[in-house]
Amino acid sequence: MSEQALIDGCLRNELSAQRELYELYSPKMLAVCHRYAVNREDAEDMLQEGFVKVFLQIRSFEGRGSFEGWIRRIMVHNCINNLKKNKKFQDNLDIIHAHGIPTRTDAIPSIMQAKQIAECIRSLPVGYRTVLNLYAIEGYSHREIAAILDIEESTSRSQYTRAKNLLETLLIQRNILPPHKQKADWLVVTR
Repeated sequence: MSEQALIDGCLRNELSAQRELYELYSPKMLAVCHRYAVNREDAEDMLQEGFVKVFLQIRSFEGRGSFEGWIRRIMVHNCINNLKKNKKFQDNLDIIHAHGIPTRTDAIPSIMQAKQIAECIRSLPVGYRTVLNLYAIEGYSHREIAAILDIEESTSRSQYTRAKNLLETLLIQRNILPPHKQKADWLVVTR
């Protein structure tokens, strides 16, 4: 079934179209949710809740941009709202996590497996992880992140810097990133 046929079927509340849409996009969207969740079970809960919102809001998809991108935005906002609702984000915005974190700018080897990096990202405090995901992976600006999370733009910038530094430290501790590399930004996002 084509993407448009799936959308049309979902607009008519056809269970078969909803099921096919879910099966088509759920693996990618689970990966999105897992970047924000502490564990797989939380990610699966976020995914289910996100797809309920997709089906409820499908009439608002105007056909501008990609349908997958539209679904991704719903998933990201759902994950953020879930974190806010459970106060997991605000409880982890403390600067206390940043003390003693050295600043490094080493290069990650190109052979680095995404799974190892994802595990390190998931081990970050939720506030750091959220800003890192929104900025470096989802492509939001610090101004947009500030609006989404109801924080100051400067807080978003500092959380990103601290997340990046802590991630570097974790990668070095787990022998994923060599400690002897010379200056080179490995997690640079240009906007």
